[in-house]
Amino acid sequence: MVVMKSAYKFRAYPSKEQKTILNHQMLLSKQLYNLLLERSKEHFKDTGKTFTKYDMNKWIAKFKKEHPEYNEVYSQVLQNVADRLSKAYKNFFRRVNEKRSGKKQKIGFPRFKSFVSSLTYPQSGFKIERKRIDLSRIGRINFVNHRDIEGEIKTLSIKKTKSGEWYITIAVEKEDVIPFTNGKGMVGIDLGISKYATLSDGSIYQNKGISKAERNSLRRLQKTISRRIKGSSNRRKAVRRFARYSEHISRIREDYLHKLSYNLVHSYSFIAYEELKIANMVRNHHLAKSISESSWGNFTQMLQYKAESAGCVAVGVNPQYTSMTCSECGNVQDMPLGKRIFNCESCKMSKDRDLNASINILKRATAGHAGSHASGDFASTPQKEDASRIVESGTITSVVS
Repeated sequence: MVVMKSAYKFRAYPSKEQKTILNHQMLLSKQLYNLLLERSKEHFKDTGKTFTKYDMNKWIAKFKKEHPEYNEVYSQVLQNVADRLSKAYKNFFRRVNEKRSGKKQKIGFPRFKSFVSSLTYPQSGFKIERKRIDLSRIGRINFVNHRDIEGEIKTLSIKKTKSGEWYITIAVEKEDVIPFTNGKGMVGIDLGISKYATLSDGSIYQNKGISKAERNSLRRLQKTISRRIKGSSNRRKAVRRFARYSEHISRIREDYLHKLSYNLVHSYSFIAYEELKIANMVRNHHLAKSISESSWGNFTQMLQYKAESAGCVAVGVNPQYTSMTCSECGNVQDMPLGKRIFNCESCKMSKDRDLNASINILKRATAGHAGSHASGDFASTPQKEDASRIVESGTITSVVS
């Protein structure tokens, strides 16, 4: 048995009165976060020691007695604010240590918040009914319960988007029997812009990009915002319309990536992909927008967390020279971005650039095992012992199951 973590997201419809209460509680949460951050700085300056999560919770209990308005917020929601700041500090010190060890890293000290858009209830303070959810200090909120919640509920969060929509996210844990393998083949994936994914067996998935009509609509909405007077109600309405349309486009793209990743992990037992340094790639101003819209990082994360339950292994490999190396003889040659066909100068092999790269990605992940399994030479189902050797191989840079 393996404990699986997952989350359910539902659209919520709080009443006008409940929206006022939620917005006020988020304002108090923001103020408390900033006060805790200021207190943490003062504590370190005075004592040279970190203001721990335990210290923060003790301070909150004392602070609530002096400021009774904070009793309007459920106690564990306030404790979660301390937990967020504590995690921000841990990440800060982790980045400091990484920088000291020579890794190129922006340290980024925790900052004061200008707004908080969500409230989190850890462990208690909520009760889920069929189509309503009862939140402590807020009341019963209607939500669209479109699927059954399976597993032990751990936390519940309610969030407001930029467009003014509300969503409830429920995190759960459940025991699941994970199959070792789904009995399918092996594949390498090369991610691109025009062709979103090219597989080593020759399959191609096109990019679900923003259409010309959608981009023109976004431009029109942005122009409307720029023509409105700052601070006016008309400008706020225009900003909300733009945010609502942007979120609509994002949901379409996210839905496409979810369906694509689901299809892949259920079609193959072993998937190799490139561990791309996206932060470095977006420095190219000519491609930055297209790379950001492609959401490669989100897609590979989806592959990783969906793989195990589907009896699949998702492996990241070093992307260096995968597009410049001949998949037949291993010759490395220059390949400008505009050159779409790989013509090997050594063995005269000719293949589509992306197909050649995807074959190299699979070869790199399975180096020393079972061959390339490229298009036209695809192997049958990998056996248990073969998959075990692949996972244990030192050639794999990361395995996320």
